[in-house]
Amino acid sequence: MLSGFYEKLANGSQVSMIIISIALMLISGFAMTRITKPLRLPNVTAYIVAGIILGPYCLNLVPQKVISGMDFIADIALAFIAFSTGEFFRFSTLKKSGKKVMIITLMESLMASLLIFLVSYYVLKLDLNFSVILAALAAATAPASTVMTIRQTGAKGDFVETLLQVVALDDVVGLIAYSVAISVALAAMTGSFEVVHVIKPILLNTATFVLGGIFGFLLKILLEKRSTDNRLIVSIAVLFTYCGICALLDVSPLLGCMSMGMIYINLSNDERLFKQLNYFSPPILLLFFVRSGLNFDLAALVNTSEMVDSVSLLTVGIIYFFVRIVGKYVGAFVGCMFAGKNKLVRNYLGLALIPQAGVAIGLAAMGARTLGGDAGKSLETIILASSVLYELIGPACAKLSLYLSKSYSNKLEDLVPQVDEGSSENPKSEVEKLIERIQTIQQQLPKHYNPYADDEQAFSEAAEQQDYFEGRPHINVVKRRQMY
Repeated sequence: MLSGFYEKLANGSQVSMIIISIALMLISGFAMTRITKPLRLPNVTAYIVAGIILGPYCLNLVPQKVISGMDFIADIALAFIAFSTGEFFRFSTLKKSGKKVMIITLMESLMASLLIFLVSYYVLKLDLNFSVILAALAAATAPASTVMTIRQTGAKGDFVETLLQVVALDDVVGLIAYSVAISVALAAMTGSFEVVHVIKPILLNTATFVLGGIFGFLLKILLEKRSTDNRLIVSIAVLFTYCGICALLDVSPLLGCMSMGMIYINLSNDERLFKQLNYFSPPILLLFFVRSGLNFDLAALVNTSEMVDSVSLLTVGIIYFFVRIVGKYVGAFVGCMFAGKNKLVRNYLGLALIPQAGVAIGLAAMGARTLGGDAGKSLETIILASSVLYELIGPACAKLSLYLSKSYSNKLEDLVPQVDEGSSENPKSEVEKLIERIQTIQQQLPKHYNPYADDEQAFSEAAEQQDYFEGRPHINVVKRRQMY
């Protein structure tokens, strides 16, 4: 099929092979979303499935040399994810509930890691180094699915604020746990275990966190009085520069990019930049997740490896999937008890912490690159397989938790309380009461003229190419800004 065509193409032009492969990845990822969208599944799931279908274990349409040559996509994609997560680290919010959120985050992330390690090492009898790294990856949570669900439902309140902060801090704990775990594993594999091997990555990640903050301050200075199109250019250049430095130091850019986003949002309070980047990044994130699917080893799921002894990776993946959910829920429940949170937050916060995709997949890719061989491939296969399942049920569980915690409601009486009519001689009918409530809701709604999402509008303004919107080419840029 196309694989033979690629071989002929590779002999003639490597550039053509790369470009066509990237185009195929983009088209396939988009096409798969047309199938998953009616099923109300997240795009991440569609991208991973598209990569699996294109990969060497299904249609084999993308050459291995192209897959291997796209390692840098993981670093760039994770930089965008981490920078956007930094937007939720506002100092004003952290001052109010920082200690409580930290307690909850530590409990739910470390509880999940602890349970995964105990089951992996003592029950499944997996390799010690493999169990340590797999347990560290269990701490991370996917912020994208949770944030998307919150925006779709319009949820708000203490539950939502706690959830956003926990999800953001979750990845910080996961990064530190992963750094320690990978160092311990490498030291054990080489046979020379020293305390410096554990302390070094912690210090290195601390240094990258500080450096990321410096880059955030630098970004704020560079973007002052810049035109909207140049803001996008400068911000991407700064992100890429930081990613390059992290790659040079052989450390993950996640923690530093979170720090960069955190410092920038607190210094500038500029939400528009995050919306611009969020609208620019989808093609990069698509390539990242499709490439993750391309690396997915279907054959390995039913086979065993040296790291997992006589247990198939499919069994390990399923056990990892369920044990992590239990760990997240129990940890969040206990953490909320210690933090003094109300019953609604305590009972349902764990349900919203199930999704796991971008950060965990990125760390698994880095772990596979570090460990190499059979261990690395097994690690990435387990995380990818479980991530597909998490993205299938994660958004639904998050929506359920928001509903059960009364963060949003579909009932009209919950949106607008019933007005006390007193001792009126002519009581109003149910229809009249309904009309009054609808009118009250309409009065409370903010005026909204823009039919597009904020991130799309922000990107369009940044590019200064807003000549045609919904068949209204006669409205120029200046007039449109006056309208908005």
